[in-house]
Amino acid sequence: MARVSLVLLILVALGFFFATYNMLTLILHLRSQTSGKSEPSELFDPVITMPEELKKEKRKMPFHVALTATDAPYSKWQCRIMYYWYKKVKDLPGSEMGGFTRVLHSGRPDNLMNEIPTFVVDPLPSGLDRGYIVLNRPWAFVQWLQKAQIKEDYIMMAEPDHIFTKPLPNLAKGEYPAAFSFFYIKPAENEKIIRKFYPEEKGAITNVDPIGNSPVIILKSQLEKIAPTWMNVSLGMKDDPKADTAFGWVLEMYAYAVASALHGVKHILRKDFMIQPPWDLSSEKSFIIHYTYGCDYNLKGELTYGVIGEWRFDKRSYLRGPPPRNLSLPPPGVPESVVTLVKSVNDATANIPTWDDGK
Repeated sequence: MARVSLVLLILVALGFFFATYNMLTLILHLRSQTSGKSEPSELFDPVITMPEELKKEKRKMPFHVALTATDAPYSKWQCRIMYYWYKKVKDLPGSEMGGFTRVLHSGRPDNLMNEIPTFVVDPLPSGLDRGYIVLNRPWAFVQWLQKAQIKEDYIMMAEPDHIFTKPLPNLAKGEYPAAFSFFYIKPAENEKIIRKFYPEEKGAITNVDPIGNSPVIILKSQLEKIAPTWMNVSLGMKDDPKADTAFGWVLEMYAYAVASALHGVKHILRKDFMIQPPWDLSSEKSFIIHYTYGCDYNLKGELTYGVIGEWRFDKRSYLRGPPPRNLSLPPPGVPESVVTLVKSVNDATANIPTWDDGK
């Protein structure tokens, strides 16, 4: 009997704990809505705060897929694979993918103009990027948005090294864009630097989302406002030695996050937006494979990251030209995500005409 009473007391205590926790969370959430003060990011969920009609929205909302690119061989072969997979999934059930544009910031046409829908824009003035070619990305979007005729209300900012694994719906909800949360974008840990560009009077540091500009699905009207700010913040961060050192190759990602916060835009964070092999092991629940990291394994299927493996796939192995058709598959034991990545590359290269011409 005493044992039953003890179990009952434990269950009552647990029930009281969870009830108290839920009540405190609700109070904090309501306080943030009424006081205007920002609470920690884990207590803010744009999906919760959005109007009910947006949560229930069922009408189709197509988005335009746009990626910035150079005319270097390294960029071109990735764009060809990316566009192949866009076409393959675009019209499948569940897709809300609209038109496609490669925003080419070389300032001149190249030999893919007839293969991939392309809009040519100017690069930054010579020397302004100081070897950081990604600075051309926000400037390219500024020009494209000003000059191009884009019929869709939403835009997806993508990158050449993205492979669509399934049809992609519009993950944005009204004025809440959808974005992928990057573990290495840490605004709170870099607050002193970020405050140079996002001063305290603008709001809490948690207003700066842990994101980059890609992948993001956003209203065109919002991006038209954010893009010039994104460009200016990027240039400002590059001119700031501490920001430049701290942020390195992800500087323009931080700049996009700051620019969005300056315009009061909060993103819905979608972990299922994409995966990044070899760290993510399965592609089953994601929409995009982002092959930014090298995949190195020994013949036992063990990861040897940082050391060139007996088997490897790394996009940087093909800086001067495209990978060959029919790449060897990984050895047994390698995660499904890596296997799917290589099979997807092989599928594209086998079916893209003139692949062997080395465009």
